[in-house]
Amino acid sequence: MLTAFITHPDCALHAMGPHHPECPERLSAIRDRLLALGLLDCMLQCDAPRATPGQLGRAHSMEHVRAVVAASRKEGLHSIDPDTSMNPHTIDAALRAAGAVVLATDMVQAGEAASAFCCVRPPGHHAERAAAMGFCFFNNVAVGIRHALEVHGLERVALIDFDVHHGNGSVDIFRDDERVLMCSIFEKGIYPFTGEDDSGPCMVNVGLPSRSGSAAFRDAVTQHWMPALDSFAPQMVFVSAGFDGHRDDDMGNLGLVESDYAWVTRQVMDIAHRHARGRVVSCLEGGYALEPLARSVAAHVRMLMSGD
Repeated sequence: MLTAFITHPDCALHAMGPHHPECPERLSAIRDRLLALGLLDCMLQCDAPRATPGQLGRAHSMEHVRAVVAASRKEGLHSIDPDTSMNPHTIDAALRAAGAVVLATDMVQAGEAASAFCCVRPPGHHAERAAAMGFCFFNNVAVGIRHALEVHGLERVALIDFDVHHGNGSVDIFRDDERVLMCSIFEKGIYPFTGEDDSGPCMVNVGLPSRSGSAAFRDAVTQHWMPALDSFAPQMVFVSAGFDGHRDDDMGNLGLVESDYAWVTRQVMDIAHRHARGRVVSCLEGGYALEPLARSVAAHVRMLMSGD
C-alpha cells in the first residue's frame, strides 16, 4: 500500500496579509521538494473534502463552529487575534484542512493507504474546543481523532506533537478523554506559554529549554514518550507535525535538524507497527522557513513511506 498525500488548492488561498509567516508558499515549497525527490509520484494523491459541521462538532462546540463560519468575510481581512486573521477563502481552507484528516483516518483505517500525510493549512493544534488562536481555526488532528473514536470505534488513540509550540488546543480538547494519550515536546517559555503543568496519565508533555538541540530532544522521546506509548498500546497514531523547531526557523530555538524529524518519525512508526498495524495519520502544523520546512517534511514523509 502507498502512503496518502492529502491536500487541496483551497488551502493555498487562505492568507493573513503580506509578510505573515503562515503563508501559502509553505504548501508549494513542500510539494516542490517532494516532487523533486520523486516521493510524490510514489504516493496516493487525494483532494481533501470539506469537514462537515457534525465532524467538527465532535472536537469543537457548535457555537465555535458557527462563529468561525460567521466570521468569514466577503472581502478584506477579519482579525481573530493579533496573529490570526481570516480572508474570504479562509473558511474553505479551514474546512478542507480538517476534512483532510477525516479522509486520512478513513483511508488508513480501511487499509486503502498504509499511512497518510495531510499537507494542509491553516494549522490546528492551538485551536481549543471553543476558541480559534495562534494561526488556527479548527483543530484538524482533533477532528480526525474524534472521528476515529466515534465513527470507527477505536478505543485507544495516540497523539504525537513535535511542533516547537505547545499544542494547547489539543490539550484543551483531550484533557479528560482517557481514550487519547497525548505526547508532546515543545520549547518552554514561548507561545502559547502553556504545557509544563499539563501532565497526567494521558498527558506526556515535555518542555525543553531554548537551544536544547538534538540530543535532548531524542532523550525526551526515548525516556518519556516511548514507555508511555508502549504501555498505552494505541490502535492508531496521529501526528501534529510541526517543523518550526528547526535550527534555521526563527519561530523557535530548539536547534533541531532534518535528521531529528526522520528519527522521531521512525520512533512513531515503530510504535505504530508494534501496536496499531502501522496506522499513522500525520498533519502539518508549524514550520515557517520555507527551505528547512520542505527538507524536514521530506525527511518525515520518506520515513512514513518506509513501512517496516
